[in-house]
Formats: sequence, C-alpha cells, structure tokens
Amino acid sequence: MDKIILTGISAVGFHGVHDFERKNGQSFSVDVEIGLDLSKSGKNDELAETIDYSSVVEIVINTLTGPPVNLIEKLAELISEDILNNFMQAKSVSVVIHKPEAPVGVQILDVAVRIERVR
Repeated sequence: MDKIILTGISAVGFHGVHDFERKNGQSFSVDVEIGLDLSKSGKNDELAETIDYSSVVEIVINTLTGPPVNLIEKLAELISEDILNNFMQAKSVSVVIHKPEAPVGVQILDVAVRIERVR
C-alpha cells in the first residue's frame, strides 16, 4: 500500500491528567502515515486524486490545540478518526503522539503512543 507520511507536526497543548499540565501546557508532536492508493495522482499529477497534506496538518493542529484530554492515547484516537472520516480514500492511518515533557519522574527523551486503524 502507498503511504503519505507527515512527521513532526508540532504544537503546544494542554492535555494530561495533572492540573499543572492543563494549566501550563506542553509541547506535543505527531507523526501520521496514511495508507492509500497513490497511482492515479502519481500518473495524473492532480491534487484531487490524493490527500492534501495541509488538510491533514490542520486536523492534527486543531486536535492538539483543542479541548484538553487526559491521555495521549485519546489524542491519537481523535486524530485517526478525523482523518478516516474526512478522507474516504484513506484505507488506513497510523498516528504517533510524542509527549517529550511527560511528567514521569525522571529525565526522558520521549514518551509516545502509536495507534493504527484500518477502514
């Protein structure tokens, strides 16, 4: 299956189970892989036959900066649902949410979750 891959879509969000996370916010970044057939757009060079990357980025940013949720698992689910609901040509989506400032009690490079959904 062909894929559109967007890496490192970043924004500040106010998600988390702790009050200080919701008050102060923190950086999140998202990687998205969308599985679809790109043969028509590859042959015809027409945007209408693929998925507009900027529309995917808009979905991700709106979710990251939108109403707070407790878990990054929920963020991933919201983003994957929006992508599958808005782009009928998407056959699958993989979403990785990175939360490098997650309060885990020690210094860590990243905390992330990955979900994969298939239509």
